[in-house]
Amino acid sequence: MVALADLYEWCKIPYQELQNHPDLRVPFRLVEDSNQMGEIMARELVDEIVLRSEQNLPTRAIIPCGPSCWYQPFTDLVNAERVSLQNLVVFHMDECLDWQGKPLPERHPYNFKSSMLRDFYHPVDTDLRVPESNRYWMDSAKIDQILQAFYAAPIDITYGGWGQDGHIAYNQARRHPFSEISLDELRNSTLRVQENNCDTILALSQRTFGAAYQFVPPMSITLGIKECLAGKKVRLFSDTGSWKQTALRVALFSPPTTEYPITLLQEHPDALITATIETARHPVSEHPEWDLGF
Repeated sequence: MVALADLYEWCKIPYQELQNHPDLRVPFRLVEDSNQMGEIMARELVDEIVLRSEQNLPTRAIIPCGPSCWYQPFTDLVNAERVSLQNLVVFHMDECLDWQGKPLPERHPYNFKSSMLRDFYHPVDTDLRVPESNRYWMDSAKIDQILQAFYAAPIDITYGGWGQDGHIAYNQARRHPFSEISLDELRNSTLRVQENNCDTILALSQRTFGAAYQFVPPMSITLGIKECLAGKKVRLFSDTGSWKQTALRVALFSPPTTEYPITLLQEHPDALITATIETARHPVSEHPEWDLGF
């Protein structure tokens, strides 16, 4: 468990001091807002694809559903610069499932496949699009096939975000009272179907459904931490604001802990966390008059 006194110290650091803080455990980049972050995400992935194409190499990437700020800048760049995505191989990070572990209706707001088809694939000109055979969707009936394709060659880059408990993809902090896991088990976790944590459901319900937790999908399928950190580069981004603020502080300053899976990012040789000012700020840092007993 993260000690409360440590958490207090990390949270009270002004956001302006995070980027060059001497105690950082993982590199951090601060950006102004969603627009700036979306432009950076789009430009960096396009540059990665172009660089590898010039070397006659495919780009094998893990791509998340969100943050949404980068989809239009990315597709605009691809179309404007005529960047072929024919050699881009996409492994989608995760997908939400109903209570029986089955896919959600196509128009459900947490159907990630529908969102990605609408915002990431379809806006690209037809002759430039990622071939359907290069799109690996999370499907509980195809776990073995997905893993076989995933480990057939190295992953060049992982894009992603993090959740309120620092989960990467849907690698949430395991809260089951009768089956705790070790750091090593978390580190080696792999593609699986699982129930979603209550805190994840509540966070998503507040974000999307006016706290109607009944509408939030109770299950998910996710790449494991082992797959997410398999990329030669790992780039995590967030512009979501308040419900990511504490997890960011823990990611930047805490030793690895199963309570916050994102802390394992510090073990990667080429990782970078990017956050907007709204995500990087923290209420504790803005209230020095508070006395929380530490």
